[in-house]
Amino acid sequence: MSMPSLPGDGTREAALRWLKYLRIADVPRVRTLFTHHPRYADLTPVQYAEGLEWLRRTDLITAADRPVVDVGEGLPLNITLGPHVLWNAADDERRRAIGTAGERCLLALLREEGLTAVEHVSAVSDSFGYDISALTPSDDQIHLEVKATADPTRLVVHLTRHESEVMSADPGWIMVAVLVGKHGDALSLATVSRAWLRSAVPHDRSPSGRWESARLAVPPQALKPGLIMEGGKSVLPGGSLVSRGVWGMQDREAVAV
Repeated sequence: MSMPSLPGDGTREAALRWLKYLRIADVPRVRTLFTHHPRYADLTPVQYAEGLEWLRRTDLITAADRPVVDVGEGLPLNITLGPHVLWNAADDERRRAIGTAGERCLLALLREEGLTAVEHVSAVSDSFGYDISALTPSDDQIHLEVKATADPTRLVVHLTRHESEVMSADPGWIMVAVLVGKHGDALSLATVSRAWLRSAVPHDRSPSGRWESARLAVPPQALKPGLIMEGGKSVLPGGSLVSRGVWGMQDREAVAV
């Protein structure tokens, strides 16, 4: 899924507040503070939700929702946050462009290979829990969650709770990793093992807290070259865009998807 562009002032202010209070409390408690305390009523619940999601997507908080930078009151909204983290519109735009390119390349490839009813559903809404829907030549319905990157050496993906829940309920859901070249072209495809994803997602440890987004480093053994359905059936014939040297897949046996 595409990375978001640099958020507006309200969302950035919400993100700064999350960074401050997540050092001392968990997400549900901080959200309650923002929702019910009049001091924080100048921002909307939507801005607070967008600020939290932006922090997760840009790795300013960990998978356990702990800040990786220290902030205080009154920080300017365009501040550099520590030696390794920068709110940078150009970097955000680059990540968003890579995500968009990956989705567009996969859409084109599916159509070229004769799949029908190909729809870019995430361009309409993120509520589906996947980015692309299509029908294979054998009339199998597939729902593709696309994770695009320009890094051929490692694969790191962000999985939301909603995406995970859709994966668990939908046998046609497939996570597809797309390696995007410098000209916006797709260089390689791989399918991320559903079994591995299920084993890697966090678990809620108490009724008072729940995970909402996870950053996952995908190991080579959890990847299968190409676009593979549940049960091992290849969607794209001829090994389309398969490069075994990508993400450590060379000479490794991938786990079942």
